[in-house]
Amino acid sequence: MELELEMPMEGGGEQGRWEEERLKTASLSFGAKKEREKGLKAEREKYQLILEEDEIINFVSSAVIMKGTQDETEQEQAALSQAEVQKQSIQEVRRSLPVFPYREDLLLAIQQHQILVIEGETGSGKTTQIPQFLMESGYNDGGMKIGCTQPRRVAAMSVAARVAQEVGVKLGNEVGYSIRFEDCTSERTVLKYMTDGIGLCLKVVVVIIDEAHERTLHTDILFGLIKDIARFRPDLKVLVASATLDTERFSCFFDDAPVFRIPGRRFPVDIFYTKAPEADYLEACVVSVLQIHVTQPPGDCLVFLTGQEEIETCCELLQERCRRLGSKISELLVLPIYANLPSDMQAKIFSPTPPGSRKVVVATNIAETSLTIDGIIYVIDPGFCKQKSYNARTGMESLIVTPCSRASANQRAGRAGRVAAGKCFRLYTAWAFKHEMEESTVPEIQRTNLGNVVLLLKSLGINDLIHFDFMDPPPHETLVLQDIKYLLCFSLNISIFLYLSRYKCSEEVLTIAAMLSVNNSIFYRPKDKVVHADNARQNFVVPGGDHMVLLNVYTQWLESGYSTQWCYENFIQFRSMKRARDVREQLEGLMDRIEVEVCSSGGDIVPIRKAVTAGYFYHTARLSKGGYKTVKHQQTVYVHPNSSLFEEQPRWLIYHELVFTTKEFMRQVFDQGELLLSCHCCHLPLLFKVFRPLDFFHILFSTALF
Repeated sequence: MELELEMPMEGGGEQGRWEEERLKTASLSFGAKKEREKGLKAEREKYQLILEEDEIINFVSSAVIMKGTQDETEQEQAALSQAEVQKQSIQEVRRSLPVFPYREDLLLAIQQHQILVIEGETGSGKTTQIPQFLMESGYNDGGMKIGCTQPRRVAAMSVAARVAQEVGVKLGNEVGYSIRFEDCTSERTVLKYMTDGIGLCLKVVVVIIDEAHERTLHTDILFGLIKDIARFRPDLKVLVASATLDTERFSCFFDDAPVFRIPGRRFPVDIFYTKAPEADYLEACVVSVLQIHVTQPPGDCLVFLTGQEEIETCCELLQERCRRLGSKISELLVLPIYANLPSDMQAKIFSPTPPGSRKVVVATNIAETSLTIDGIIYVIDPGFCKQKSYNARTGMESLIVTPCSRASANQRAGRAGRVAAGKCFRLYTAWAFKHEMEESTVPEIQRTNLGNVVLLLKSLGINDLIHFDFMDPPPHETLVLQDIKYLLCFSLNISIFLYLSRYKCSEEVLTIAAMLSVNNSIFYRPKDKVVHADNARQNFVVPGGDHMVLLNVYTQWLESGYSTQWCYENFIQFRSMKRARDVREQLEGLMDRIEVEVCSSGGDIVPIRKAVTAGYFYHTARLSKGGYKTVKHQQTVYVHPNSSLFEEQPRWLIYHELVFTTKEFMRQVFDQGELLLSCHCCHLPLLFKVFRPLDFFHILFSTALF
């Protein structure tokens, strides 16, 4: 049985046009009917050889098509090869974006209203064009600045580079970006893209909160702060840009602010669902990619999966099947993209696809909004994502695979309609989309550890956290617990610093704290070099546990002169190490600011063990039958398989954090003797009864801000 694709009633899509052109060509030839039947039979036989009948996935079209803004003639002219698209001038590309015809109306609405909610789908040009409209209209006159926040570092950097190119200036001059540890701006900068955790200066006259629908932790805090600031600064313009249909909620939150809708997208996207649920969505992704590669016209493919393990497995399966098929199919380039992938490998997804080949990018949900990959025509969406949740009572974080929201699914589909008419193949039924998926993703602020939120708001002088104007308030219990921990930490911070000075190992503690901030992305373990990567990791193992391993890694990197080559040879992520160095320098600066001496233990690990024990006292677990029991809640937990102590099983352990994946794991564990626990932690029983030591040293240094 062949792939069943029922084309939608309206729109037709690129597939329909492609088939019509082939039929017209055939009808002009002598004996066209017989030749056509012969050709179809040959194609069918070839197709059956590549995929078995029981492997083929049957799709049905949706009743709703994501329409485009261009008519048929324009679509045919716009569905060009990648090389031809690149030849178009920047101004032509700007004029082709859906937002461009609404330039004057949008500027008028901004002029008339202090706060404006802007709704427009991904690819409409909100992020790149609206700031340019404001610049061209003189909003930056008199030394004033325009700020645009982004939820991700990658987006802030890439969008700033694109806009600088469109404006015709060097990145960092009139157009720049600012992210943590990296500021690519100058005194001449009038348009600044930044992550949503970076502060705004007084000279900012327009604030654009972009990708508001993602509802990140910092974005939600920014909503409350900006809403309050706008009341005292009538000259400040606030634009809230969202790509989903929940703009009414944003409007309601910002005191019934008007909504400006940018209709449509550049190109239509035909959406297809499976006739029945897929039992194994990973296998279904592999089969769907091969079906598209064999049956569909040219165009690159984007597959959404939940994490590194799934992505690597999918890539392996695709490469293996392509090797088996050999010359029966044209070349298929399989490229992964996830956060822990080295930068040079991430960059490959942006390379042009060679003629006669097809590129398939297998990505996490980072590709929903933050990355724009030219040439994507087909999207495969299994309908799942990984979401983090947090239990304030137990201090346990969970990372669970869960169905994505309808808003997220529409974002994914929208990636197919940026450069030409596209298709989205959803590996779930239309009924599941309408009845089993939530309308939107649960905001991060309602499912995450709020320790850093409390610290941030307190540092800004906001003491009444319960009545802070959150768009979706977090659970009061979580907020109160974190507030109590903050108050206790603040009141005792002087004595804590005395203890830190007493152990005389702050040099090593700084390094451990910095490495813990990036600990899950330090080691790189490529599937094709697993043995080499594991051997390299084993070389860093030293007695004491994972904290000492992290200290050893950083020390060796320091001795190599912060070498990139050293990282490559030892399967270490250079980008993560650089970030750890930046964090360490920031913490060291804080200690210098409050006049706490930075000193080394001189190779003696006993003071380090004492310091870690003091900081993580109530993260103690004791070996029992069938695993470990936490001292505080008597939970059964297990050492994570990646730990250096996975096979040793010491009687007493101190852990950095608890995570729930397949079961309850302790991450970054430290071998701690019973004697050391009893001798060196009796000084701080009250503090560690209520204070969660997960980020002890981070919070310790953060208290200096107050």
